[in-house]
Amino acid sequence: MNETITRVLDALPAPVALVEVLVIGLVVYLVLRMLHGTRGEGIFKGLVFVLTMVAISISLVISYFGLEQVRFLLEGFLTTPVLALIILFQPELRRALIQVGKTPLVRRLLRGERSVIAEVADAAMQLSRHKVGALIAFQRDVGLDDFVEGGTRIDADVTSMLLMTIFWPDTPLSDGGVIIQNMRLSAAACLFPLSENPEIDRHLGTRHRAAIGLTEDTDAVCIIVSEETGIVSLSVGGQIIRSLDKERLVTRLERLITIERARKKAGGGR
Repeated sequence: MNETITRVLDALPAPVALVEVLVIGLVVYLVLRMLHGTRGEGIFKGLVFVLTMVAISISLVISYFGLEQVRFLLEGFLTTPVLALIILFQPELRRALIQVGKTPLVRRLLRGERSVIAEVADAAMQLSRHKVGALIAFQRDVGLDDFVEGGTRIDADVTSMLLMTIFWPDTPLSDGGVIIQNMRLSAAACLFPLSENPEIDRHLGTRHRAAIGLTEDTDAVCIIVSEETGIVSLSVGGQIIRSLDKERLVTRLERLITIERARKKAGGGR
């Protein structure tokens, strides 16, 4: 009885072989999913069938006659069909890589806080050059959902081109401010509370008062571009810093957003 069980167990495939079969099957499945609906799907199915049959036949012949040197030579030639497949399915592979790059997880990994800050700074400088007014708020710890609800939801990647399009004169979303939450552009045309601080420079317009008002009530960071002068300013904690160039704007935003967030995470959220 024990000998019979031993023979049966010996006849079963090794666990490593089962894992290899599962991995190969998964790879073939993912490739077929990638090629679904393209002309490469039929070609790939045919190649898989032919190569599988050839590989099994050659493996049986080599094992039966013990041709180990022939096996070594054939394994060395395996890279040739792989390269041929890459060249043959180049359009499909390119399309698949583009789709992978569009997935939310990959976008979050590749698009960090520093790149978003750079896009905002670039937009601010270009808007400043054309004297186009703008108001951009970064959410930090205090939520800005109440102001998002009052605006127009967008939920898009932050790019300088998108920001310039939003604030360009006579566009539907040019009035109000933009809110960036979790490094994504959440909403535009948002209305912020105007500051009632009597000590504010009377030459500052509505955008500046709205930025100061929002940063008085929350810990948000606001960037303002003056429509009259093109001056770029930054408001935080109810205070305003004016006449910023791109380098100084990026430095301050990185310190206020990226570095402070990292410090809070390291300190356990304190």
